[in-house]
Amino acid sequence: MDKFGMYAKFKAQPGARDSLVEILLEAAAGAGAEPDCELYVVNVSETEPEAVWVTEVWSSKAAHDASLQDEATRAMIQRAMPLIAGVESILLRPVGGKGIK
Repeated sequence: MDKFGMYAKFKAQPGARDSLVEILLEAAAGAGAEPDCELYVVNVSETEPEAVWVTEVWSSKAAHDASLQDEATRAMIQRAMPLIAGVESILLRPVGGKGIK
């Protein structure tokens, strides 16, 4: 299994978390139509008011990278950039579990 996964922690600009969440939920809706995206979950932190976590699982890293070249995805990224104060990513290799194809 050569799946690709990622936890991404976005730190929103002060007061911008909800707007950032809206854009990330749009991305999640778009990912729902992408057969190579197995999981795209947007989470807000209970302890960090400006933190938003995204959990992703893709069929492969190549599929994830290709998704970032999509014109609609690139437009969403451009809309989100001014709302983001920082990003941390943890790259993963999913090996199985509930919900993983």
